[in-house]
Amino acid sequence: MGPVSGHDGVDVDLDLANLTVANALQRLHGETRLVPPKSGRTRTLAVPASVVEALRGHRVRQLQERLVAGSRWVESGLVFATREGKPLGERNVRRDYKKLLQKAGLPSRRFHDLRHAAASLLLAQGVHPRVVMEILGHSQISLTMNTYSHVVPELQRDAAEKLDALLADEQG
Repeated sequence: MGPVSGHDGVDVDLDLANLTVANALQRLHGETRLVPPKSGRTRTLAVPASVVEALRGHRVRQLQERLVAGSRWVESGLVFATREGKPLGERNVRRDYKKLLQKAGLPSRRFHDLRHAAASLLLAQGVHPRVVMEILGHSQISLTMNTYSHVVPELQRDAAEKLDALLADEQG
């Protein structure tokens, strides 16, 4: 189930486990259109194996929805679409997201907070800030580091502990 070309500006290659972000989907005056990403550049990102498997399952469900929709299906090439292939409405996505949080017993959060949480977790796991910058599509490392500066003290403590362990090995 190799490449899935998306007219939403995202091309997903499930065999290579990567996705390319070339555009953003924007709704303006009731019309959905493609616009360049805020960074102004295309980027290709590695996709975790668990996400690849989830996307494979999603693709199967989407193909089933396409069969059920028949002539009502609108081929948009979107990875995530309505049951008729049209772009998802922002309000519907937000509503469904809130329902999922509630069902899971989690506190209410903005959808954008998922991005913030992912970046914070990556930095806390020791992923290099430049890699996090690329994933987020930030144009400058300073934007990433200023936005996620709350993670820096934890990274500094981790660095001190690693240096301490290295020095202890050298003396041992």
